Amino acid sequence: MTDLRTILGIELPIIQAPMAGVQGSALAIAVSNAGGLGSLPCAMSTPDTIRAELETIRAQTTRPFNVNFFCHVAPTSEASREAAWRAALAPFHREFGIDGATIPAGPGRAPFSHDAADVLEAFRPPVVSFHFGLPPADLLERVRGWGSKIVSSATTVDEARWLEAHGVDIVIAQGLEAGGHRGIFLSDDLTTQVGTFALLPQVVRAVKVPVVAAGGIADAQGVAAAMALGAAGVQIGTAFLLCPEASTTAVHRAALKSEAARHTALTNVFTGRPARGIVNRVIREIGPISAAAPAFPLATSAIAPLRAKAEAAGSGDFSPLWSGQNATGCREIPAAELTRMLAGR
Repeated sequence: MTDLRTILGIELPIIQAPMAGVQGSALAIAVSNAGGLGSLPCAMSTPDTIRAELETIRAQTTRPFNVNFFCHVAPTSEASREAAWRAALAPFHREFGIDGATIPAGPGRAPFSHDAADVLEAFRPPVVSFHFGLPPADLLERVRGWGSKIVSSATTVDEARWLEAHGVDIVIAQGLEAGGHRGIFLSDDLTTQVGTFALLPQVVRAVKVPVVAAGGIADAQGVAAAMALGAAGVQIGTAFLLCPEASTTAVHRAALKSEAARHTALTNVFTGRPARGIVNRVIREIGPISAAAPAFPLATSAIAPLRAKAEAAGSGDFSPLWSGQNATGCREIPAAELTRMLAGR
């Protein structure tokens, strides 16, 4: 099996998972300069922000890097569903003195678009990765035309086969342990989701393209185990959340360092789509999976003021404290040092 060093021109078979909301270019640059593949999450960024971040990356590293986008279909807001969601959150809004009627509805994350591609074209990033499947064929061809390697996440063998059939260069096998949003896209059935070391060998056997393991890998031993099962490399996110280059909030950092980090759940209460985070008050009281939550990403707007109020008081009760099931690899050390540790250097 060819590993990531050959495919992507990197020194270490480590991809830093793109983590929207908790990092920018600084973390990506540090990992790339250490020999891994740093990633820039773009799902919550405007085209102008993406351009500025890419200019920063180009100025501070000559190494390969990855830019990541969501490729969901933007939903249409449904008044009845929005009303049900606000009703579910109303007791919390009252508690914090928030008038729910004044909160504007709107998305918190945008899918990959031609506007974003217009920005990328000037930079021709070495790697472009996607979550929730792939963008429309015309957009995908634009990316392919720049010579960028195309990567996407699969949470099942069927998804991996689908991605291969649609021309990806690398499949990320995202196990159930992984923090943040599930990459699930062929189904909404969460019972199809399996653990990393159950999924990985099945995907390796099912596709011919290289496979990257993701989910629950927190140290060099985990990396070695994934490689022994046929992975071309690993993608790791949670372990980087305490690095100084990450923009993880104070309440999120505190949660990751506490006993609470041992209890995570898949929840849709923050965005409307299943994602793994540390269990907190809002997950316990209206989740973890709420039928009232609007379609992704429309759930975000009504909960955002609660998060802001609580965090201002030092509480993470209403924050998406994204984390995988294994936070033991989190280290308050420079990302370059952690990247080398994960690779056994």
